[in-house]
Amino acid sequence: MPGKPRFSYFLSHQKYHVQKESEIWKTPLPLSRNQSLKQPQKETGISVSHGDYFCAVRSFLENNRFAILTSAVAQHLNRNIKPEDIEKIRIFLEKHGEFYHPARIEANVNGEVAPFVVNVAVSHAGKESIQREYKILQKLNSNFSYSFLPKVYGQGQVRTKKNLQVNMFLGEWFEGFNEFHISKDPSDEKKRINVWGSEKGNFFLTAEQTLELYRQAAMILTCYYDVETFEQIFPWHHAAGDFVIKLINNKVKTSLVTVRQYASMFEENEMEDQDQGANLILEALLVFFLSLSIRMRLDRLDGVGEIVWSDDVAVEGTLKGFFEGLVLKPSVDLLQDSVVDCFRKHLLSCSQADLFDLSQAMVNAYNPQAPEVPVIKRNLQSHVKILYNAIKNGLEFG
Repeated sequence: MPGKPRFSYFLSHQKYHVQKESEIWKTPLPLSRNQSLKQPQKETGISVSHGDYFCAVRSFLENNRFAILTSAVAQHLNRNIKPEDIEKIRIFLEKHGEFYHPARIEANVNGEVAPFVVNVAVSHAGKESIQREYKILQKLNSNFSYSFLPKVYGQGQVRTKKNLQVNMFLGEWFEGFNEFHISKDPSDEKKRINVWGSEKGNFFLTAEQTLELYRQAAMILTCYYDVETFEQIFPWHHAAGDFVIKLINNKVKTSLVTVRQYASMFEENEMEDQDQGANLILEALLVFFLSLSIRMRLDRLDGVGEIVWSDDVAVEGTLKGFFEGLVLKPSVDLLQDSVVDCFRKHLLSCSQADLFDLSQAMVNAYNPQAPEVPVIKRNLQSHVKILYNAIKNGLEFG
């Protein structure tokens, strides 16, 4: 067609330009974030080369005369855009996740660059996840007014030359945001939050920035928790890079880039057996809060290593963020006061032993084979003690 955009392909950064004649074009994609290009492929029966990947993303974008991309660019630039207005499209293979191989897209229009993400699912598990996630993101962005999750613009499927179906959706790219993980600071061997800066290199957060990161992450998850239906974003993992951050004048801004599931914490049969009263609402909130406080402390060292437990600053950050999210909840008919005031009284009525017993019961319900279980059990008693003291100090006279 006239004015068809020029495509170019890269590995995560513009300096790694991938040509069709290059060796990397023929090399299979790693099938997980733990697998390097030089390691042998896992025996999954699935093999997709980098060239297959780039061609599939290009076909998805070109489909129906660039309809999905043109609509997304128009929304991003806030003006009418025709397909022929898009001059260049750069496709950057960003990383290899457990479910997706996300590509950053840069669409160039009259000197302006509109960035997006194409989440690409190759594996069977990835394809199941991506269709579910697209619907969940649509639902949450429609039902909530927050902007902590990426907008989504369209989804589709493409077949490679080997007739393998690849599923994708186009979403909002959080420009300037980066993945982060607990890492050992070489200056003193202490564990700190290391931000994977793509442009200026990796850097460690200060203690104040780290507290702010945990505060915002807890606030975001609490904002999307439904007090009456008990629906929540779960599972989520720091180890998978679900949250990303950006520093603006050294101030932390946090977003959540993926939502695998959004469902009630109770099964339907459990709901039928329970009294649907105020006490259930408050007990469910307590379970959500305790789970949040535990999972907020888990990560993998450098994103791919052993399961590690965060510094105690995560407890204070989680407590603050949780209550900030709770303040935003609308009133509930079954509760005599605001959600935040009712839960504050409920939480202050719990002893340290109450919190520990409930936390232990929750952890005992985890899959015993899950790699995080031994780490949680080893740290649970001290965690609950620190959490209990933070609650008393933060809420009793607050």
